[in-house]
Amino acid sequence: MSDVAEIAEYEQADLKGTIDNSLSRKIKDIIAGFIGGGVQVLIGQPADLVKIRLQTTQATSSVQVIKDVIKNEGLLAFYKGTLPPLVGVGICVSLQFYGFHETKRQILQYTGQNKLNLWPQTYIAGAMAGVVNTPVASPVEQLRILSQSSSGESISMLNTIKRIYNTQGLGGIYRGFNITLLREFQAYGVWFLTYETLIQNIIKYHNFKSRDQISTPELLASGALAGNALWLSSYPLDVIKSNIQSDGFDSASKFNGSILKATRYIYQQHGFYGFWRGLTPCLLRAVPCSAGTFASVELALRVMG
Repeated sequence: MSDVAEIAEYEQADLKGTIDNSLSRKIKDIIAGFIGGGVQVLIGQPADLVKIRLQTTQATSSVQVIKDVIKNEGLLAFYKGTLPPLVGVGICVSLQFYGFHETKRQILQYTGQNKLNLWPQTYIAGAMAGVVNTPVASPVEQLRILSQSSSGESISMLNTIKRIYNTQGLGGIYRGFNITLLREFQAYGVWFLTYETLIQNIIKYHNFKSRDQISTPELLASGALAGNALWLSSYPLDVIKSNIQSDGFDSASKFNGSILKATRYIYQQHGFYGFWRGLTPCLLRAVPCSAGTFASVELALRVMG
């Protein structure tokens, strides 16, 4: 039997072979996810600003972006646009982990299994986490990108929402929804699949009886590797999304929300490399962010039981 097949024999949640469908279990999934989301934002916001500037401006290096921000905007600018993601990402990560665990429960009930295999079931559960997350992630990320993509005068989140809604309606708030959905489906399918594969390898290696026995450093390492897998598998989609969501409106718009137009523009301006601009700070950010997210979620769930 292959390693993957052997690993797939392990229970993906608590190795007890039972399905806990209680309301309290679902609430705990949501709370743990919110904690993980807050940790993720506070760790990763500076690197995320650098990534967005590289994706949507003519800056050619992370060092150039960092120097320009410090010179023109000051150190606090690295946390520009933090409020929307601090609240929004907390909600998003809550939805991601709830979506993952709820999809897992539904798959196990439907199939009659007491164990979730890694492929394709864990990927599907992760992908559905992305789908559930998209209605919140799409407007939140657009607000963050509009805050981060230029060095102009800061505009409050509420005023930005009002301006977009008054001129563009709900469609303007949800600009980039389709490309966000594509990115989320692939990204979180890979994220959860990679993390659970690593976790089950650790369980097998140590012959643990429960994932609660896994050490914090091992949780952090698994989360870090999962974070890089997420971005390597979905980064071009994220670049397209950033360009669509940082675009102007009406006569100032280059893409009018079109994925095809944005893709063509990126290729014409930067070639194939354009779809990978900003990858380095993104991967550097992903290591502590994803590590902190998964570890904080796991530890929170352990505390809550």
